Amino acid sequence: MDHSDHSGHSAGSSASPTGAADVVTDPTCPAVVSLESVPERVVTMDAGAAAFLIELGLGDTVVGTAAPDFKTDFSGDIRAQLDAVPVLDDGQGSAEAVIASDPDLVTGISQYEFGGFDGTASVDQLESAGSAALSACGAVQDVPVDNIDETYRYISALSDAFDVTERGEELIDRIRTQVSDATAASRDADVPVLSLSSVPDAGAGINTNGGSSLANGIITLAGGTNIARDQLQDFASLSAEAVTEANPAVIVVVSGFADSSDEDLKAAIMASPLLAETDAVKNENVVVVPQRILLSPSLLNADAVQIIADAVANAS
Repeated sequence: MDHSDHSGHSAGSSASPTGAADVVTDPTCPAVVSLESVPERVVTMDAGAAAFLIELGLGDTVVGTAAPDFKTDFSGDIRAQLDAVPVLDDGQGSAEAVIASDPDLVTGISQYEFGGFDGTASVDQLESAGSAALSACGAVQDVPVDNIDETYRYISALSDAFDVTERGEELIDRIRTQVSDATAASRDADVPVLSLSSVPDAGAGINTNGGSSLANGIITLAGGTNIARDQLQDFASLSAEAVTEANPAVIVVVSGFADSSDEDLKAAIMASPLLAETDAVKNENVVVVPQRILLSPSLLNADAVQIIADAVANAS
C-alpha cells in the first residue's frame, strides 16, 4: 500500500477539548496528525491505545499492537476484542515489527513510544516508511497538572483523524461524567497523598510522581493533594523528612513496575519504617492503582480517580 499521501504530522499545539484555548505541547510529540484519507491500517504501540480505537468503533482498523500488557485492566467485551488484536511485539514495539506491518498510522499513549524507548521507531523513521504518527502528549506548562485533559486531547485527535469527531466528543463526555461521579465530596482541608511504585529506601530519596504527571491530575480530581505537586516533573524525589512532615493520609501503591505481586508490594510499603508514622499506614488507608491507568491516558482513568477518591473520602 502506498502511504505517501497521508504520512504528514504536526505538533506543538492542539485545541483543548472544549475548543476554548490552545494547549502547548512538546513540539517533538506528534499531538495531531494531518492525513489525506482515513487510515485503514493502524498499529498501536500499546493495547491501551487499541482500547481507545475499539471504543470509538474503529477496532477493525487495528492490524497489530505492541505492549499487550496494557489490556490487563480491561474486562468484558472490550477485553475480548483486545485479546483478538494480533501482538506484534510483547515489549515496547520494535521499529522492524511496526514498519513491517505496513501501517497508515502508528499511535500510542506515550511519546516515548516513538523513539524514546530503545528499539522503537522515531516519528521521522515512520514517515520515511510511509506511516503517520499520533501520540498522546502532555501540556507544557509552569503549573501542576490538575486534570486528565491529556486523555481528552488524545481522544479528540484520534476521532478527528478518522473523521468521527462526534464519537470522540461523546466518549469524552462519558469519561467526564465518570470522573464527576467518582470524585469525593468537597472538603475544607487538603488530604495529602503520596504515590509509590517501590518500597522507600532509607539511603536514598523517596521516589514518587511529581506535579507534571498525569497521576497528579488524577489525585487532584480525586480530591487529594499530591505532596510532591510542587516538583514540576513527571517523577520526583522526596526526603524521608519531607514525607514525615507532609504526613500523607493516603498512600497510592502504583503497581506494574515491581516483580512482586500487588499484595506483596502493598504489604512491603506498609511495613516500611520510613512510613510507619504516617496517617495512611496507621489507618491502613493504602490503595493499589495500576500504573497503566494512573500514569498514562487510558479509557480507565476514571477508575483510578474512583479508587483514590474513595481513599481520600476515608481520610476525611
